[in-house]
This record gives sequence, C-alpha cells and structure tokens, in this order.
Amino acid sequence: MKYFGGCDVGSTYTKCVILDETGKMVADTTIRSKINSEVSATMALEETLTKAGLKEAKELSYLIGTGYGRNKVPFADENISEISCHAMGVHVTDPRVKAIIDIGGQDVKGISIDTDGTVKNFAMNDKCAAGTGRFYEAMANAFEMTLPEFSSLSLSAKNTIPITAQCTVFAESEVITLVGEGKPMDEIAAGIQMAVAKRCFVMSKKAGATDSITLTGGCAKNAGLKKAIEHVLKLKVIDLKTDPQLMGALGAAEYARQKGLAKGA
Repeated sequence: MKYFGGCDVGSTYTKCVILDETGKMVADTTIRSKINSEVSATMALEETLTKAGLKEAKELSYLIGTGYGRNKVPFADENISEISCHAMGVHVTDPRVKAIIDIGGQDVKGISIDTDGTVKNFAMNDKCAAGTGRFYEAMANAFEMTLPEFSSLSLSAKNTIPITAQCTVFAESEVITLVGEGKPMDEIAAGIQMAVAKRCFVMSKKAGATDSITLTGGCAKNAGLKKAIEHVLKLKVIDLKTDPQLMGALGAAEYARQKGLAKGA
C-alpha cells in the first residue's frame, strides 16, 4: 500500500493528513503552531506518521505542503496554496459543495469550487484581523472564557447588542466596556457573531454562493457563528463529515495522491 501526505502549516494551528492510495484517510494530527514553521511541520508530521504506523517521512510516496508556512515543510515534494487545498479538501469530502468561507487565524477567504475540485474564483481579506481566529481568541479572552465556551454563548441570546468597531483592538475595547457596564454577555456575544457574519457577506458573494455554503478552518466549529451566517447570508451552512479544520491538509494530501500516482511514485 502506498501512502501520501499533506501538511498545512497555519499561523495558529498546523495540521497533517495521511491518505492511502485509495484516498482513505489513515491518520491526522492537529497541533498548535510554534514560532518556527519547520518545527511545527516536523512535529505534526512525526505524530501523524506514528498514528499511521509509519516510521519516517520517506515512507510517504508523495508529500505536499500548504498554508502560511508551506515553504518550510520538510520532505515536501512541492507546495500548493491553501486556497487550492481547501477547495480540493472540501470537494473530496462532499462534492456537492461549491462555495466555501475559510476563516483562518489571520485572514478570511471566499472560495468557489469547480466541478473537479479546483478553484473557480476566490476573494481574500488579509488586511485586517477582524473576524479571524485571532479575533475570536481576543474576544474569548475578553470574556474570560475558552473558545468552545464563547462559541456557544450567543445561542442563548434573546437580543443582539451591536458591535460597531471593525478593528480587533477597538472591538475588544468596546466589548470590555459593555461587559463592565453589566450588559448581558450572551447578547454581546451575539453582536460579535453578527458582526463577523456581515464581514463574510461579500466573501460569500464572490465565492458564488447561491443556496448553501460550508465553513472551513477552526472557526467552522463556532456554533454561534454558523447560526449568525445563516441568518445574515440567508444560506444553509453545510456541516462537513470530516473535521473542517483539516480541509487544507486533506486537500494537500489528495493532491499528493493524485500527483504521486500519476508519476508512479
């Protein structure tokens, strides 16, 4: 049996996936990224190899790096952009999905998928951290909560307190002020989720979303954000059967499988 790997070195988390020659996922790993991208990639790859019952990277027929630190993935045969890899990862998970909002640690992307899993069109907001994983970490810290606790807080809100600041720093200050004034925390959280959903509106349009969309990246696990996006965008958010945080690594592994088999690797 031949094995193929994909390593997605993100700014916040590093993910690795190993597929067999049939396309079945045999192992995956998600770790917090270190300052050094090469160290992150090495740690994630070694852990995934162990889970797959392999001893070293040389046992992989082909390996592709992707993400923020894709040029630093050891043993990679080549690297491919995370935009292409997220599209392919979603395509092999659910071919019906044609539009993605990928919320990463530092940027937000809208991606349209073609019938073969390649990118049809995309738009990216990488000029501001508002609405990204870093933003949500700051919000959770302001509430003195974990990310999972914060992601579900807004679900109990009966009203929404609007958050007017667009900048992460100013939004955090605004939230701290509202909390200090004794405003209901679930309603403040609902305002945060609604603000992020509105920022995703343009991305969804550029991704060509018409009736449904899926979310990828760690923020895809945010239940409050999913509800807010469905409300603002008037679209159904499709839940993927595979961990949405793994889509970049999965897509990279699938590209590695396709390229490796084509080259007889």
